[in-house]
Amino acid sequence: MSLSSYTGNPSPHSVAVMLSASSPPLTSLLYPKACKFGQSKSNSKRLFSLRASSLPVYDTKLKAEYTPWLIVGLGNPGTKYYGTRHNIGFEMIDHIARTTDISMNTIQSKGLVGIGAVGEVPILLVKPQAYMNFSGESVGPLAAYYQVPLHHILMIYDDMGLPNGVLKLQPKGGHSHHNGLKNVTEHLNGCRSFPRLSIGIGNPPGSMDMKAFLLQKFSRSERKQIDAGMEQGVDAVKTLVEHGFNETISRFNLGQKYKFHTV
Repeated sequence: MSLSSYTGNPSPHSVAVMLSASSPPLTSLLYPKACKFGQSKSNSKRLFSLRASSLPVYDTKLKAEYTPWLIVGLGNPGTKYYGTRHNIGFEMIDHIARTTDISMNTIQSKGLVGIGAVGEVPILLVKPQAYMNFSGESVGPLAAYYQVPLHHILMIYDDMGLPNGVLKLQPKGGHSHHNGLKNVTEHLNGCRSFPRLSIGIGNPPGSMDMKAFLLQKFSRSERKQIDAGMEQGVDAVKTLVEHGFNETISRFNLGQKYKFHTV
């Protein structure tokens, strides 16, 4: 068993989202390959299909095209790791799933996947089911299969470089000494220009072992900060999916940076 360590609402209508490779439904989403990872041919396209089960008649002739998002939370599978610092990425995915009414009920490429939408933009929520250090074994194949552009792959993970409960949303970056993130980068052919939402968990106190710290659950006060931060993070993720990196995201980052500062 491998454990990671650090190395240094859809529309008002009821919409059921499904993947189709043979007979796409009326509303389908086509998008080109944007980063050279995976083994698909450069001129090929995959269908990420959206089926509206109860759209009114006047919508059936419309064809909407959106680039989907692959949103991945890093963590370790199993009840043993539930609620620990190192599994905060999984928790964020659960929060996003609840607020968007997405069911995490599909297994694909060693990942637990939920398919739905934020507004009219399709999203795939993923919790890799290989252990943290092998997260890329889910992310790489899913990104290549659905040909999600690199700038639409959002990684969510714990960050000891940030105070507990402080979040930071960036368009790109390094692996931040995080082996799970490092493995994902390797499976994207070394590409690092993908967005990431880091969630601060603070540093081990005193001489506490780092692995023990990562596997520890939050204290009551820490949990309160984490829960508040994740609520703010869900709103930020929704903004990113619908509008990209804009002034609202900049204000989010600034507010996170100073939210625990007192005058």
